[in-house]
Amino acid sequence: MFSGSMVALVTPMRADGSLDSDCLQKLVEFHINAGTDAIVAVGTTGESATLTVEEHCDVIRQVVKQVAGRIPVIAGTGANSTSEAIELTQYAKDLGVDAALLVTPYYNKPTQEGLFLHYQAIANAVDIPQILYNVPGRTACDLLPETVARLADISNIVGIKEATGELERVEQIQTLCGDKIELYTGEDANTVDFILAGGVGTISVTANVAPAAMHNMCAAALAGDGDTAHQINNDLKLLHENLFLEANPIPVKWALTQMDLIPQGIRLPMTVLSDKYHQPVREALISAGVLN
Repeated sequence: MFSGSMVALVTPMRADGSLDSDCLQKLVEFHINAGTDAIVAVGTTGESATLTVEEHCDVIRQVVKQVAGRIPVIAGTGANSTSEAIELTQYAKDLGVDAALLVTPYYNKPTQEGLFLHYQAIANAVDIPQILYNVPGRTACDLLPETVARLADISNIVGIKEATGELERVEQIQTLCGDKIELYTGEDANTVDFILAGGVGTISVTANVAPAAMHNMCAAALAGDGDTAHQINNDLKLLHENLFLEANPIPVKWALTQMDLIPQGIRLPMTVLSDKYHQPVREALISAGVLN
């Protein structure tokens, strides 16, 4: 249903933390012109945890309007409250998104049965394609392949963003699920190998700053051209590493300010990139050919 390079879009903010709608529109056009295959609005990279519900829905509305059907829009609607996730997912559906991305409930540390019932409840409540999102390093919660297999039997659960960094998860999930569910990596560094192992794309932080290269890399990998995909990836390796020198999205938002794409705004408790990391991130941008 979705494939290729799907950007986990940052949410542009002014220095005072207020949302910058003009820059959001420009970012959308930047990605469409660069060949980005889908836009994920207000995922965790989009600072969903610190936006109000009203702001969250407004960003989704703006992205859907600006995209105007040219590429898919996937809305981040996950929450650690099942009822809140249902509410956000319904809003997103009403706004016209193509799918919802639902991060596992964070902090609560639910059981596998709790995770199954959480996602089952959302899928039953809102008839829209839904993508599971497993990122244990941020949520303290791991959605295991066996639970994914149970959820794959629900017709509108169509994919999973797997961000454990473990390539063996591709084979494990495919063995259990067959073609019932699509796999997307959430780890930029393993995108090529993930796709060559059977995944169909990435939901990417790196794509924020190097969208054309990420699109071309994914296209090559999806075509089975591992040599070309790895060759493109070689120029992006430093970005994959240095965009995580501090917690995401701190480095990527700073990088985008250096590219004159967004102002220097981020919501507390996230802070602007520490001075000591400015040069490494700048070097990564130069290495990738997106900054002189």
